[in-house]
Amino acid sequence: MNCLFLIAGTVHFLCLVSCDGGNILVFPVDGSHWVNMKVILVELHSRGHNLTVIRASNSWYIPEQSPLYTSITVEMDESMEDFFDVYLDEQLRREGASFWTFLKLTTHFLSMVSKAHEMWAEAFIKIVEDQKVLQSILDSKYELMLTDPAMAPGLYLAKFLKLPVVLNVRWITSGEGHFVLAPSPLSYIPVPGSGLTDKMNFIQRVKNFLFSTIGLVQQKVMVEPSYFAVREKYFEGRFDTISLLQEADIWLFRSDFVFEYPRPTMPNVVYIGGFQCKPAQPLPADLEEFVQSAGENGVIIMTLGTLVNALPADLADEVARVFAKLPQKVIWRHNGATPSTLGNNTLIVDWMPQKDLLGHPQIKLFVAHGGTNGVQEAIYHGVPVLGIPLFFDQYDNLLRLQDRGAAKILELSDLNADTFEQGIQEVLHTDSYRMNIQRMSRLHRDQPLAPMDQAVFWVEYVMRHKGAPHLRTEAYRMPWYSYYSLDVLLLMLTVLTALIVSTLCVFRFLCCRRRKNSKAKQN
Repeated sequence: MNCLFLIAGTVHFLCLVSCDGGNILVFPVDGSHWVNMKVILVELHSRGHNLTVIRASNSWYIPEQSPLYTSITVEMDESMEDFFDVYLDEQLRREGASFWTFLKLTTHFLSMVSKAHEMWAEAFIKIVEDQKVLQSILDSKYELMLTDPAMAPGLYLAKFLKLPVVLNVRWITSGEGHFVLAPSPLSYIPVPGSGLTDKMNFIQRVKNFLFSTIGLVQQKVMVEPSYFAVREKYFEGRFDTISLLQEADIWLFRSDFVFEYPRPTMPNVVYIGGFQCKPAQPLPADLEEFVQSAGENGVIIMTLGTLVNALPADLADEVARVFAKLPQKVIWRHNGATPSTLGNNTLIVDWMPQKDLLGHPQIKLFVAHGGTNGVQEAIYHGVPVLGIPLFFDQYDNLLRLQDRGAAKILELSDLNADTFEQGIQEVLHTDSYRMNIQRMSRLHRDQPLAPMDQAVFWVEYVMRHKGAPHLRTEAYRMPWYSYYSLDVLLLMLTVLTALIVSTLCVFRFLCCRRRKNSKAKQN
């Protein structure tokens, strides 16, 4: 009898956890964003889901052929890679941290963003105007749109196809996603790019407020005009990109509150920070031999991300000179010319198994640019960071680690042999850096459910229930004056004013009547 109950219980459990494969339409963003999206796609594919990925014909990272998915390729005449290379070159010139340099880079960045949205708005039009492609999409009967909202075409296509939406998100068209979804008091929530923490004095709060206007300007001036023609031609009713974001069913947010500052949030936000992190796998034999040869001194690894192949030659020479003086072994991802000052202790590689190296007990320090993936992996494996931020969110990512005593930031404009060596020695030989990052690692790992399992559960949840409107706030349907209760405040002020005026009129009437009575008696 007990055996029968066990068999019945096992069958019942398998029925509960299994999920019939569904059809998912995926509209990713290229570059490092695709690296994150692909991790989720691998897991969804392993669970039997059918995936279709929309990609540009000149995509950097997204291949047309893949065992994970079928693809829909949209012809693109221009590549964002060309615009980005120019922007990256300007960043690496190290022109200093002056206001004019900041203004120049910000203007260039916003122009690049505007151009990207124009290109993808045109891509949306190509998709819906191509009857063969559109009919193929309709025939596939997709159950869900999984998209990265750093670019907006996935949102518009989901609305056109009337599909539920799951966002793989931290960044949206105008900054960080929380700011359009949840209450975000600027008094203690730092705007990305401001370089501030959640502890701000008055001047810093002024700065934070001013930085928040950059996002508003970017959305209104650089983003919305790109999709105006799309809204006018293919949709009815008045809406904008922000309202499409707010209508999304689930936000898979690539962050968590071990990394992020505490803040208000919403029930349809699922925090999956570190979802790409896994226990380290064995290193290739030659790399393992190099790592073990370091002995008790350990190993330093350095990479500035997939988008930065090499530092300028003069700076690379200074970095190599510092590495050559260290007792540690160094593994450095560097695709440029070999520095003339390269030491015997430094191994230059075109690619490194970053996750597996960070999980190796010999790794003592991670010299990194502060990209989201690298920061989350450093937290997961408990490796202190010397950060050299280059652009986008990297400074803010590293600032969160530095604020918790787990990293030190060295700005590119200040980078030279002396500052680099001082930074390495400080992080290597100050025990608090390793202790703090390892504490963050313990907190991050102490979860009831792995971040990837949460991500897949909520994707399948939306598919099972054909959306999750019960988790969405009604705030996005309200006009701004209702959201801030200005109409209620106006009514209350009107009533209060009316009461005060009425009371004054009554008193005035009584006073005048009393005077008349007094005069009448005197007469």
